Amino acid sequence: MIIDTHAQLWTKEIVSRMPEEMVKSYARVFGKDFDVSIEKMIEDMDTANVDKAVVVGVDAETTFDYIVSNEAVSRAVKESNGRLIGFAGVDPHKGTVALKELERAIDDLKLKGLKLMPHLHMLEPNHRKMYPIYELAMNLDIPILFHTGTQFHRGTKIRYCKPVYVDDVAVDFPDLKLIIAHFGYPWYEEALSVVRRNENVFFNIAGWSPKYIPEVVIKQMNSVLSERVLFGTDYPLMNYNRVIEELKSLNLKKRTYRKMFYENPKKLGII
Repeated sequence: MIIDTHAQLWTKEIVSRMPEEMVKSYARVFGKDFDVSIEKMIEDMDTANVDKAVVVGVDAETTFDYIVSNEAVSRAVKESNGRLIGFAGVDPHKGTVALKELERAIDDLKLKGLKLMPHLHMLEPNHRKMYPIYELAMNLDIPILFHTGTQFHRGTKIRYCKPVYVDDVAVDFPDLKLIIAHFGYPWYEEALSVVRRNENVFFNIAGWSPKYIPEVVIKQMNSVLSERVLFGTDYPLMNYNRVIEELKSLNLKKRTYRKMFYENPKKLGII
């Protein structure tokens, strides 16, 4: 079984509500325009034998007037007939409103986790404004997926996305399940260190063509961090067939593939 722990919703509805410069930036970097229906996403998953995929909500209304609503995520999950898994998005600047929205997303909409975007929130993950969200997420027993590393949203700053900030969260909330997305590039050795010293921290390889993943990341995901690595694509920014084929061409240990594709997501409660 193959679980993609990090994909995006780029339906016509979602793209039409994204900031125009954001769409242009992604099109420039990834060389394509985006308008991907749920049906098309499932077809692409089928061609690569991907069983399920996490899709994420985003709430950066306060800072960038940008939302992928939790309702939109919930609708996509329902439309997929069980193939998609929803993660909520909340805006930490909204205070108690954000907390109530997270509870609603998990309890009523049945989403399975939370996605946070430090560069869009313009807050480091260890900022004290974030801590009530972490306390609630711990009580709800859900994983938190952090964007870390570089990104391509114009007007944002990557300094908010350093993986070392997640170390503070991991230490202060040792029972909270945390995921460092994109292995923290360009701070990937920092990210690996945070994962290795904190048993509650995982990392994914989303957003990268596997043949370009740095060698030190490959070595550790195939050895000391095989228990904490997660498969992810950032679809539709990355093509499912290409990612799966390149990943298999790395000839990792069978145990690594098994853990990355299925066992580690299961430990996080994603499935």
